[in-house]
Amino acid sequence: MSKLDQYLDQHGARFEQELCELLRIPSVSAMSDHKQDVRAAAEWVMRQFQSLKFKSELIETAGHPIVYAESPQVAGAPTVLVYGHYDVQPPDPLGEWLSPPFEPTVREGNLYARGATDDKGQMFTHIKSAEAWVKTAGALPLNLKYIIEGEEEVGSANLDHFVDQHHDQLACDIIVISDTSQFAPGQPAITYGLKGIAYFELRLTGPSQDLHSGVFGGAVTNPANALAKMLSALTNDKGQVQVPGFYDDVIPISDAERAAMKKLPFDEREFMQQLGVEAVTGEAGYTTLERRWARPTCDVNGLTSGYQGEGAKTVLPARASAKFSFRLVPNQQPDKVAKALEPMLRKLLPPGLKMELISFHGAPGVVVPLESPYMAAASKAIEAGFGRAPVFIREGGSIPVVSTFHEKLGVDTLLLGWGQNDDNTHSPNEKFCLADFHRGIKASAHLWQEISTLKK
Repeated sequence: MSKLDQYLDQHGARFEQELCELLRIPSVSAMSDHKQDVRAAAEWVMRQFQSLKFKSELIETAGHPIVYAESPQVAGAPTVLVYGHYDVQPPDPLGEWLSPPFEPTVREGNLYARGATDDKGQMFTHIKSAEAWVKTAGALPLNLKYIIEGEEEVGSANLDHFVDQHHDQLACDIIVISDTSQFAPGQPAITYGLKGIAYFELRLTGPSQDLHSGVFGGAVTNPANALAKMLSALTNDKGQVQVPGFYDDVIPISDAERAAMKKLPFDEREFMQQLGVEAVTGEAGYTTLERRWARPTCDVNGLTSGYQGEGAKTVLPARASAKFSFRLVPNQQPDKVAKALEPMLRKLLPPGLKMELISFHGAPGVVVPLESPYMAAASKAIEAGFGRAPVFIREGGSIPVVSTFHEKLGVDTLLLGWGQNDDNTHSPNEKFCLADFHRGIKASAHLWQEISTLKK
């Protein structure tokens, strides 16, 4: 066993304890009540870099701070930029958690806490791997830069501005992000494609106040009824999005890619059992993996209207709203979707209602070339860490910064996921398999060695 691997084994328990310290900080970026907690998480991360004698700074933004760090310079060696985020999603609904979301708890080899896998746990693997190199070899074999932000879960608006203003500081040969998943337990993966996103809120306003549904029903337009019809019109019974021009820029899945997806060991029945559903649905003519990874979608994310308390109350609500999103594939643009969506909804709006459409964050999809020496290096490192070669997959989630980095820095990204699809990211009982946490640290440590041998 190498000194590096030996160090990782000897200090694994401490790594878990330190991760739990970070997970106890409720760094919910979307909630103003947690502003100081978000800062506390940023300061905690920065202290990790300071302990390694890395050049580090807490960069103030119009929102939450960015942590930036650099390892000591290794002349002539490749430079890797590691991106991650220390902010987390709100923990609601709290009643569905089996243990408190910010009190890390181990059950059956999994660490349960909000942020365990998205993204504190995965991000932390790349800090501990650097520590192992510093403590065993005295220095890293390449140059590492870290940019760890606190606004990923709310759109990364200030990160875009930071990247715009710091091209030279962020210059690198490749970017590494661990905020995705493995293909399955025991089967690591490299993600080469992500979907984009266009996120909206539709608000409908009718009468000046809630009305008696018996007295006024049938005479006044009901915002909740109208909202249901308008949302229903976004897709047809074949699962196809009905926004005008929505598919104009969609690149078809190639025969080779469909064949590669078909070869993956995917069990649809097991998939349904895992999710607790009796059937899968989606766009006609495509498999479950193709729909999830390579076809655009539309989903309602939240609905609000009328009486929600105990028992019955016969009201005709004054207002109704919905939050919904489109997951986009490469070549689709969020702005183009937004421009086509609003006129469509206004045509569907019945008389007697006012409509407001709010456009939140958006990002295009991305596909990373498979034929690169960095992909080969990552594959070797993952095999060293997990004991098995990775497969190459797409993923249905969105990481907007990937396209930002490619556009502004001209650099591709290695998406190396240590989590699992059932880690409940954004949901109650989020978890991270501790064995995968340690395998991820080992894979990361070997990645720095593999990349250091590549010629610039």
